Amino acid sequence: MTATTIQWIAAFLFAGALIHTFSASYFERLAHHSKHHSGLFHLLGEVEAVFGIWALFLVIAMAFSVNLDSAVEYVDTRHYTEPLFVFVIMVVAASRPVLDASRLLVEGLARLMPVNKGVAFTWLGLFMVPLLGSLITEPAAMTLAALLLRDVLFSKTVPNFIRYWGLGVLFVNISIGGVLTSFAAPPVLMVAATWNWDTPFMLANFGWKAAIGVFINATVFIFFAAKHLGAEVKKPEALGEDGQPLAPVPWWAMVIHLAFLGAVVLFAHHPAVFLGIFLFFLGFTAAYNTFQSRLLLKEGLLVAFFLAGLVVLGGMQQWWLQPAVSDLDDGVLFVAAMALTAITDNAALTYLGSLIEGTSESFRYALVAGAVAGGGLTVIANAPNPAGLSLLKRQFPDEAVSAGGLLAGALGPTAVAALCFWYL
Repeated sequence: MTATTIQWIAAFLFAGALIHTFSASYFERLAHHSKHHSGLFHLLGEVEAVFGIWALFLVIAMAFSVNLDSAVEYVDTRHYTEPLFVFVIMVVAASRPVLDASRLLVEGLARLMPVNKGVAFTWLGLFMVPLLGSLITEPAAMTLAALLLRDVLFSKTVPNFIRYWGLGVLFVNISIGGVLTSFAAPPVLMVAATWNWDTPFMLANFGWKAAIGVFINATVFIFFAAKHLGAEVKKPEALGEDGQPLAPVPWWAMVIHLAFLGAVVLFAHHPAVFLGIFLFFLGFTAAYNTFQSRLLLKEGLLVAFFLAGLVVLGGMQQWWLQPAVSDLDDGVLFVAAMALTAITDNAALTYLGSLIEGTSESFRYALVAGAVAGGGLTVIANAPNPAGLSLLKRQFPDEAVSAGGLLAGALGPTAVAALCFWYL
């Protein structure tokens, strides 16, 4: 069997994974009505598990059609820094001291705004936190925003269409809010070194436009959703694994956790270093567990599993994806990049674009701008999206996020982002 045949198999499996992703809510409904196979249907309904499952099928197909050594070599030669980083940053950013510090900041700013606390809290969560992602990275910003807004915007008392619209705004704003620097957004990170894009370049060409888009999306959404949001924001009671209330978090613990977060971000491209820092972090949380809530290890591992599966499956899609964008003019490329981002990770798309030699600056801008603008359309469009989904899906019917609902909620914010990047 030739390599071309393997590529066709990989493309077929990639398409199967996409269909499976859009069908996850269907499997969750089956799980609730099945007596004997609910566990299997729950597994198939876990969006975070989809690409890992189909990546396994690809490895098995390669082992049988070529040989086991080739399959193992292919898996070994993939780069898993991003899945590992998202796992670590998600767990650290979701720790109770970091969340309490973030909540104190947001609540302090919300008290200064001339609107009720629930509205101010939600607007800041959709505007300020995504822009903060340019400093602490997009996965960390997604984790913080999802947890801060989970009991406010995504409360089950809020109408379903508002929750989906809010989810679309969150995903789009996180995707574009990380482009103020050259190191925080995965699709920018993939091309920054190759194209010599530093932070001043990103601020001048992308950052200010992204900030305007984030502001418009958050403000327009709040204008229509304000009447559905509570006037107050109740801080959820922190309970230990034994069900007992946890002690208040001291200021020094917040400082130490923020230092861990900063160190992980600083060494984001060095997995051996940030994994070592993570082990020290786990030791610290174990030593001072009186004010620590449950770490999101399971959720983080599922998200990492999703992204690693996307790396394995996506690595075999270059043969059709690169020709699809290399001969397009800038305007068509911009729209095509948004559309392709919906069915493949935007970082993978920009990485493939960086492999094309002799591209113009306008080509590069159109590719990256389209990729980040479309980063909220689906769960797989942007690396932080699975982290947000993992934390928020239980707030939706059947504890699953409908792919169609997310797409509908993200279309408006995506259009705003596209207009800002193309016409400003």
